[in-house]
Amino acid sequence: RNIDRKHRKRISEKDQSLSDEKRDLLKIVRSLMFEDTIIAVSTPLGFGGLGVIRLSGKQSLSIAKIIFKPKNKKNSFPPRKTILGNLYDIKHNEIFEEAYLTFFPAPKSYTTEDVIEFSCHGSPVILEEVVRQGIKAGARHASPGEFTLRAFLGGRIDILQAEAINDLIHASSLKQVKISYNQMEGALSRKIIKLRSQIVQILSQTEASIEFPDEGLKISKHIIANTIEKAEQTIDILVKSYDLGKTLAEGVALAITGRSNVGKSTLFNTLLDQERAIVTPHPGTTRDYLRENFKIKDSLFNLVDMAGLDNSSHPAEKEGINRGEKIAASADGILLVLDSSQKASPEDYRLIRKYRNQKIILLHNKCDLPSKMDIKKTIKLGSGMPHLEISALNRTNIEKLKEQIQSLFVCNEIKGNEIILHL
Repeated sequence: RNIDRKHRKRISEKDQSLSDEKRDLLKIVRSLMFEDTIIAVSTPLGFGGLGVIRLSGKQSLSIAKIIFKPKNKKNSFPPRKTILGNLYDIKHNEIFEEAYLTFFPAPKSYTTEDVIEFSCHGSPVILEEVVRQGIKAGARHASPGEFTLRAFLGGRIDILQAEAINDLIHASSLKQVKISYNQMEGALSRKIIKLRSQIVQILSQTEASIEFPDEGLKISKHIIANTIEKAEQTIDILVKSYDLGKTLAEGVALAITGRSNVGKSTLFNTLLDQERAIVTPHPGTTRDYLRENFKIKDSLFNLVDMAGLDNSSHPAEKEGINRGEKIAASADGILLVLDSSQKASPEDYRLIRKYRNQKIILLHNKCDLPSKMDIKKTIKLGSGMPHLEISALNRTNIEKLKEQIQSLFVCNEIKGNEIILHL
């Protein structure tokens, strides 16, 4: 046991030395790049009731004292207390805005540095002027993401938490917000650390049993196999969670394809609930592809309307068809639209055969008109692919279609918030 403890300690010391090297490297990088004080607007561009400007660095408080004067008689800047004051034009010593200031001293701040936050009226002119005055007083304009980079280099957050902050800001659904928030708080990081710890422990015990065979340090093969199996299961769940994570963060690429004039653009507009694509009764109206996002529940879809996949002699249509085929080949899912008011053509059958091995929904459009198509034959050729009769124009069965899209193209098996949003 003593030898086993010593061996594990030695491995731990190796890990610690690597961590020390990383910390030293980060200190060097920090000393070279982040000794200056940065300033930037932290709220989105545009007009609003409030806007926030953030300062971070050693000179934050001294710069704030140059451009901001408290209204209280003490002229003090107590930590984590919001104080009311005026912002000044340094050159002319003129007040141009009334604002609140909050001081967050290092290391208990977002960046682990001294941080000042100004809350002003949300006018772009005012916010830009505050930044300009801060730069005059000795700050420099922050690069995109530099506040979070400083938080990472300061050891306040790890790389997974840094990515989670970005995901939280750009979240397209409440579900993604909850997942990103939990990861920002370290849920995914803790899971990875625990997994790594289990693997390191079993590795140290295995190495100890090999290096000291006469000391009775043998480890059960069953324990090794069981630990590895559990680790594999955890990793497998995380890998599979990416299918759901991608639909939340990036969206599912969904291509609407079929022959010309079968109603693809009408379906495109109907799913978007807007007249995005031009619709005419003439074949070949859509010659290039259109791409728009839409949501079903919490899932994001990148919907693509493309040129009809017919034979064409026109150069523009040919190029549109080539682009459409490439998009359909790489799409996460396909909506193959047929015109059930017409007899199925050889091209319809060719498209069914071409895409039947992909994730696809076969749609018999224009069900509001008398049917001339042998629908059963097309379904049989599709080898059991999901199918639905719709009228994109009259919205018949469109809600059922959305349910099918959600069910077929979105993974809903993963539970919890430890979901991989990016590779």
